[in-house]
Amino acid sequence: MATFGTLSDRLTETFRNLRTKGKLTAADVDGTVREIRRALLDADVALAVVKDFTARVRERALGDEVNKALNPAQQVVQIVNDELVGILGGEQRRLEFAKTPPTVIMLAGLQGSGKTTFAGKLARSLQADGHTPLLVAADLQRPNAVNQLQVVAEQAGATIFAPEPGNGVGDPVRVSRDGVEHARRHQHDVVIIDTAGRLGVDEELMKQASDIRKAVDPDEVLFVIDAMIGQDAVNTAKAFQEGVDFTGVVLSKLDGDARGGAALSVASVTGRPIIFASTGERLEDLEPFHPDRMASRILDLGDVLTLIEQAQQAFDEEEAAKVAEKLASEQFTLEDFLEQLQQMKKMGSMKKMLGMLPGAGQMKQQLENFDDREIDRTEAIIRSMTPGERRNPKILNGSRRLRIARGSGMTVTDVNQLVARFDQAAKMMKTVARGGTPNIPGMGPVPGMGRPGASSKRGKKGKAKGGSRSGNPAKRAAENAGLAAPSTGTGSGFGLGTGGQQTPSAEELAEIQKLFGKG
Repeated sequence: MATFGTLSDRLTETFRNLRTKGKLTAADVDGTVREIRRALLDADVALAVVKDFTARVRERALGDEVNKALNPAQQVVQIVNDELVGILGGEQRRLEFAKTPPTVIMLAGLQGSGKTTFAGKLARSLQADGHTPLLVAADLQRPNAVNQLQVVAEQAGATIFAPEPGNGVGDPVRVSRDGVEHARRHQHDVVIIDTAGRLGVDEELMKQASDIRKAVDPDEVLFVIDAMIGQDAVNTAKAFQEGVDFTGVVLSKLDGDARGGAALSVASVTGRPIIFASTGERLEDLEPFHPDRMASRILDLGDVLTLIEQAQQAFDEEEAAKVAEKLASEQFTLEDFLEQLQQMKKMGSMKKMLGMLPGAGQMKQQLENFDDREIDRTEAIIRSMTPGERRNPKILNGSRRLRIARGSGMTVTDVNQLVARFDQAAKMMKTVARGGTPNIPGMGPVPGMGRPGASSKRGKKGKAKGGSRSGNPAKRAAENAGLAAPSTGTGSGFGLGTGGQQTPSAEELAEIQKLFGKG
């Protein structure tokens, strides 16, 4: 997660230094706590929270639970993880719904914190759970705020109540009250009220928000805070708590590049739980906030549970069963591969998904260089093939590959690489489907694990069948090249044809001899 990337890197580096020690001294613990304190302060975590956090970590790290542990370093990591979960709110808290509908949810926060976008995300999420939300446009101050909510509502497929044009016209308290009545008459079981914000905390903002709260008596008041706001997050949260009070917190813009540590302080300072985390610009990019999972991400321990949940939402179980059956019977084709790519796209950014894996922080450079558009390019290549070519890639000769490359706007090399990767992936998946151990490209099979039914293609002395046994490297290479040369020039496995290449020429033999130091 980009917002906490720097904090995660600092903490991971601190724990890496600990792992070389078989036993921890008081000096080791103090040094580790000192580095943790610096990392948290650099990440904008509130000073009071840092002091309490590091004091608890030090006390537990010097206690018996570490001294008696078989692996003290891992035990310290576990302690830090536990304490991080604590400052993030402890246990997950879900929305509380009214016993008698409609449930009224009021959104509060500064201008630009992401309230309107979150309103659409929440409406979409609630609809997926079978609810019928109504969005109420009560932000009548900000220019075009009503229009923005109408656009967001349309994207989310939700109903909106917007009797006033906004832009300074209309009474937000009356609109909020009428919105709840409208929801009751039209059987909407949830009302989401988008209120006005300001560039800073002021009396007018607080009075308006307080009046709306008194008028509609909401079941939930969610304080939406920008995770990139910095140290001012704590002061803003305290001001809203005193002026309006809120029942839960929403962290927005967690996909940003700011340090974001101040947002970690909000739950601890206000005593209110974080309920949602907004992780992107799309309406799908909203997650229930799990303190334990967020702590694991910060410590680079991964968040596999969230990854599994997202996969379950995106993938169709019946389709997955069909794919497994095709893999086992060796009928997996590029058409099936295309369907799987489309399912993966529903899960969102591939980079974000890979970032949830344990140890993803160690692959930070690779993840930064990963281009999510690669999936679109792959899809374009497959869609440029005929149904017959997708079902049987072996018929792809040079002219077909050239046509596919032109049709997809890619190069022949791109087409060749896709087919080669598909062949490798299909072989690995077939092996796994049969219960065997796949050959990992460049590594071979996993040591100590055989593959059922696999027969060796080498002789007792490790020589390739049919290959040259000459002791001269140059002669052996030439003879093997002659054995491997194709009889026709109609097209190689993945390229545009070899042209019927025969044994190396005298010049090529000379180059081979130079390579082996024989020239």
